[in-house]
Amino acid sequence: MRKTRTPKRVFMRFKDKRGGFLNFADYRNPANKVGYVFIIVILLFFCFVALFPIVFLFASSMKSVEEINSSTYTFWPQVWDWEKISRLWERFDFGRYYLNTLVYVVGAVVCAVVFNSLMAYGVAVIKPRGHKIINTLIFLGYMVPTILNIFPLLQEIRAFGFLDPDHQSYLTFLPLWLGFGANAYYYMLFRDYFSRLPKSLIEAAEMDGASQWQIFTRVILPLSRPIIGIVAIFSMTASYSDFLLPYCVLQSEKHQTIVVGIYNISNINPPLQTPDFLLLILLSIIPQIIIFLIFQRQIMNAGAGKGSKE
Repeated sequence: MRKTRTPKRVFMRFKDKRGGFLNFADYRNPANKVGYVFIIVILLFFCFVALFPIVFLFASSMKSVEEINSSTYTFWPQVWDWEKISRLWERFDFGRYYLNTLVYVVGAVVCAVVFNSLMAYGVAVIKPRGHKIINTLIFLGYMVPTILNIFPLLQEIRAFGFLDPDHQSYLTFLPLWLGFGANAYYYMLFRDYFSRLPKSLIEAAEMDGASQWQIFTRVILPLSRPIIGIVAIFSMTASYSDFLLPYCVLQSEKHQTIVVGIYNISNINPPLQTPDFLLLILLSIIPQIIIFLIFQRQIMNAGAGKGSKE
């Protein structure tokens, strides 16, 4: 006989619920059902609060100047001018900003993972003489506000010749990349994770004659994929939205990132029309939304796992 498939329901029935704080037996109480509906309403409200600014930005960016300045307010534009996107894209060569930002983000992620993990491995696993002093100095450096380091850092970057506005190579991003490679917060994440790894695996590798580099690449790194993913996501989002240091370092217009480019566009003369500027802001946040949708589980797990010891 041919089996008939029951259609999947969008919303689970109370009698079919097995997971969560309350199961199907608890929902026999009418008070629990009311509480469940109340929680759903609250969650929908917070979803609306989170999504409304993006929808409002999209609707406003597609309006004309007359609609923006009109005394009669309408939420959605009367005429959808989709060609506005291509016109602004070609006018400001927005693809170049995306490419520069991609180069910056990739370099920042690589440096954040490689250099901070090596430093944490040396302090948490190898533990050379004076490792406690090094660890204390890094923690003290983490307490200094970042804005106070901008001026001396720019002086060092200038001394190495990276503030040349005629610099045509992507090596002009090198000081920005190395800034993520010397991040005390990422170091602390790696150090805390490495210190909780089983020491028996490291001792077994040493007994087999493995060098410190082999232990790091073949034992530590394969076991550290969760923390590597967390640091990569954090450095990815931080470098994408970074403004102050890239604005000071990236003197050449050819190498400006999205955030720096939009700031410079806002100062052009004659000024850009309000709907066009809002559209550029919308184009700048789309990659961040995509990144969050792809890595939302890792981001949430990172936030939930920072308070646990195991």
